[in-house]
Amino acid sequence: MARRRYGRAWGAYVLFIHSEFEIHPGESIRLQILLYYDAALTLLTSLNINQIYYMKHFIFVGIILTCYVFSSSAQTREKGPWWPHPVWGANDQAGASNWITPEKILKSLSLVKTGKVYELGHVYERGMPLVGNRSYNIFIPSFPTYGPIGKDKIVFNDEYVASEIGQVGTQFDGPGHVGKQVTMADGTTTEVFYNGATAEEMRSPYGLLKLGIENVKPIITRGILIDLAAFKGVDILQEGYEITMADVRNALAKEGLKESDIQPGDALLFNLGWWRHWPTQKSTQGSPAYASLEVIEWIIARKPSMIGSDASLDGPDFKVHGEVTMKNGIFNLEFMNFGTLQAEKVYQFLFVFTPLRLKGATGSPGRPLAIF
Repeated sequence: MARRRYGRAWGAYVLFIHSEFEIHPGESIRLQILLYYDAALTLLTSLNINQIYYMKHFIFVGIILTCYVFSSSAQTREKGPWWPHPVWGANDQAGASNWITPEKILKSLSLVKTGKVYELGHVYERGMPLVGNRSYNIFIPSFPTYGPIGKDKIVFNDEYVASEIGQVGTQFDGPGHVGKQVTMADGTTTEVFYNGATAEEMRSPYGLLKLGIENVKPIITRGILIDLAAFKGVDILQEGYEITMADVRNALAKEGLKESDIQPGDALLFNLGWWRHWPTQKSTQGSPAYASLEVIEWIIARKPSMIGSDASLDGPDFKVHGEVTMKNGIFNLEFMNFGTLQAEKVYQFLFVFTPLRLKGATGSPGRPLAIF
């Protein structure tokens, strides 16, 4: 009888703390833990000595967990929550493009049956939709730019491009694109990126000193189109829709594929139908469907070389950027075009994307291709 009474007291304690304590991403974890224990002590002071004695084991576990959380937040340059990378090591800057081996490429080439090429990117042009205040401008300085030269009076044209070139149009996010503000063990605050690279190591007005796009290897691999819009029977997934694992599994099943068919190094491409908005401003200013946390965890577990979509797959908290790219080095190709692939129901193919070797760039434009 006494055990049941103390059990109810412990249950009340748990319910009280659960109702009072929530994780707020913008606040210090240590501050939140202190608030947690303040709430706990408020209840403990209302209990008698026998109830507290019965709960001592739970309190002990709570103290141990708190010590763990406090110590785990004391990250250094050498070791932190997502660095060094458990597979590629502390010095890696190539991320999941390391999965692209000669063996992977040869296996992917066997997917080519007809030689047909599908364009999966948009044309880069003045006036295309852009994210935020980014810009894209192309100029022909004069026409012709040079000449006539020589006895045959040859003329030449050049172009001048002014843009955040790695982050416009169909854009590939490199390892130096996304980071997070972190408090280090010595109390200093800095921004930390893939594999623990810090702002101090990377910062330069003339290009990143570390984690530039030139470190990413050419991606020549098997591409898998996961056609979520087709599974749902719609042209475009509902705005703000959170994509579930049931959606992903059912879309794969509709295409005759299983989760176990996915291999490390594959490129996983998600069709939301959002490409239909291009080139209207809604392409970059609307609220496309986004990956749920369970889908993000599933992506990471599959170990792809990259993911892609006709939007960004990111929700309001930028979890795809943070969990997939920043922490795991899995690259993200945004604002793709799946019109021809979807129309012809091509779901597996040789996928080719080679980021431009722009030393110190955060990302890259490019011409993604599916070859079947």
